[in-house]
Amino acid sequence: MTFTDSLAAAWARNDSLLCVGLDPDPAKFPAHLKGRGDAILEFCKSIADATADLACAFKPQIAYFAANRAEDQLEALIRHIHEKHPGIPVILDAKRGDIGATAEQYAREAFERYGADALTVNPYMGFDSVEPYFAWKERGVVILCRTSNPGGSDLQFLETGGEGGKRRLYQHVAELVATKWNAGGQCALVVGATFPAELAEVRRLVGAMPLLVPGIGAQGGDIEATVRAGRTASGTGLMINSSRAILYAGKGEDYAAAARQVALETRDAINRWRR
Repeated sequence: MTFTDSLAAAWARNDSLLCVGLDPDPAKFPAHLKGRGDAILEFCKSIADATADLACAFKPQIAYFAANRAEDQLEALIRHIHEKHPGIPVILDAKRGDIGATAEQYAREAFERYGADALTVNPYMGFDSVEPYFAWKERGVVILCRTSNPGGSDLQFLETGGEGGKRRLYQHVAELVATKWNAGGQCALVVGATFPAELAEVRRLVGAMPLLVPGIGAQGGDIEATVRAGRTASGTGLMINSSRAILYAGKGEDYAAAARQVALETRDAINRWRR
């Protein structure tokens, strides 16, 4: 089953557009996990197990694992999710952006070593920087388009000509991916919840293509505005990511139960505006 097929099935099965971000920071772990060699794996497994029936995807951020020399725990985590929660796609958030043989190695890392179902990539170097990932026909390629950080406007909002000279770079990226790069149906775009007007414009440009939407929760994005701007006619099309608000909802041994409660509330808040 392809990434997009798995995602569509998860949207329906779990009645959810919630993507749970896995950004493990050992400094924020409950006391009973601190000092354990497998703390990152145990923390993330517990969160995944507690929220799997509420999510349409999981998104581990590779930097949190690599910085703690825990790449082996990332491998084990993705295996665990695939074994215990089959059908929930895992998006490896690495934002790779190189070309040629280097990009081929990044693809092998994401899809062979880690077993991810999709990978985030940076298109700044053009088609050369995304083409190697398309060789993996069943995997998703999630391309940065309009990011949620304030500094994203430094480049993404630059005018590129066309449409009266008002066409922005993020619009060009969205249209390029939708009309030329997505021949195999593997693409999705990253569009931040903090810019709902731009989210609506991307949806207009790309049709029903999936959108990974960071920026709700700790980053302040509005759920109602996000869903109204980004949903498809069928009420899907979105992977609305929440990381810190879910991961660190609890500070004690019941942290997984606390995470589940916040995930449930977030999923239900999203669903209020879907249809």
